[in-house]
Amino acid sequence: MLQVTGLQVAYGDVQAIWSLDFEVPAGRIVTLLGANGAGKTTTLRAVSGLVRPRSGAIRFEGRDVVRLPPHAIVALGISHIPEGRRLWPGMTVRENLELGAFPPRARARMGESLAGVLRLFPRLAERQGQLAGTLSGGEQQMLAIGRALMARPRLLLLDEPSLGLAPLVAAELFQTIVAVNAEGVTVLLVEQNVHQALRIAHHGYVLETGRIVTAGSARALLDDPYIKEAYLGL
Repeated sequence: MLQVTGLQVAYGDVQAIWSLDFEVPAGRIVTLLGANGAGKTTTLRAVSGLVRPRSGAIRFEGRDVVRLPPHAIVALGISHIPEGRRLWPGMTVRENLELGAFPPRARARMGESLAGVLRLFPRLAERQGQLAGTLSGGEQQMLAIGRALMARPRLLLLDEPSLGLAPLVAAELFQTIVAVNAEGVTVLLVEQNVHQALRIAHHGYVLETGRIVTAGSARALLDDPYIKEAYLGL
């Protein structure tokens, strides 16, 4: 579904990504792992059009999207949930969700999408008239995911969804990601909780200073001595 080849991204004179190659097969959960500053968020921003690569190709379902603006990439079927959620805090839950149905094909099925999101997140159904800024951290993350799903994506980019959440809330969130994937949405996940990410993912890539240093099935990475020592504290 998504193929990234030779990706290089720089911020001025600072090179953030060096010749990155990876793919995300349709119907799978793939996770990008690494320490802060490894280039994970930059990679997601490049895929969603928020930063322009210096070179390389990003193909979504066979189409190179490198030069497309973010709204056109959303319209093709990629939704990006950034770190920090980026909700509209002074608007209600319902208004945030409806604004997620921006692409014309999504607007045409807004009612169907809204019903599906509220089934997935019953707490949002109870809080439709509440301002987004007054929700708990976990509820805000649910809303961010729900808003992204309103665009009816085929590929969901998730950046640090469990950041700042209590362990029980985070565990519930990971199960929701699995449920979203089970409904046919492919997921590219950046997550600080390496153990949880590898437990739900099918495949993983480990980045260090903008380069992939190891990759493999999630099960293999969980058993990898380097991953255990560097990221799992074992």
